Amino acid sequence: MSLPKKSGTPVAMRPLPSLIFASRWLQLPLYLGLILAQAVYVFHFWVELVHLIEAAFGDTAALKSLVSSIGYKSDFEVTALNETIIMLVVLALIDVVMISNLLIMVIVGGYETFVSRLHLEDHPDQPEWLSHVNASVLKVKLATAIIGISSIHLLKTFINAANYDTKVLMWQTIIHVVFLLSALAIAATDRLMAHSAPPARH
Repeated sequence: MSLPKKSGTPVAMRPLPSLIFASRWLQLPLYLGLILAQAVYVFHFWVELVHLIEAAFGDTAALKSLVSSIGYKSDFEVTALNETIIMLVVLALIDVVMISNLLIMVIVGGYETFVSRLHLEDHPDQPEWLSHVNASVLKVKLATAIIGISSIHLLKTFINAANYDTKVLMWQTIIHVVFLLSALAIAATDRLMAHSAPPARH
């Protein structure tokens, strides 16, 4: 009489399934590339922040760089920071942070879900959402993050509305609403699938 296999003992896989399963490691360069993109965003954030600080102390070149980067236009030559420019720059910085957060979700959550376990169960800095992450949860969180990024872009456009055509304002609003409806549809579908899933057998 053969003894039952102990739970947790790895099961030997046939060569072809083993090769197919190992192909998940092909995603590793993609996540490493996203880490490099994250580094670019960090550099961009600090460049804009340094320009803002320099402009606050009267640096004309830094001010012109800020005005150019945010697409701000005025009937008069801009010679000093004003509330609108500061607000647009701060919103641009927040936009970078939110996109960076989105990258972290994709890198950490995607690697944990599709490549390999990170084994962060006892780590004090383990993200709360990572303990129950799966493809559906990751999809909803990404949709929510995209809505936040779209909201920042829309707010930047409305603050600087005088420099945009009416069609641009209209289409940005429509696209934002489409993102919102898409996220609601994804969340509703995920909830319906969770309720309709059969209970796990013990």
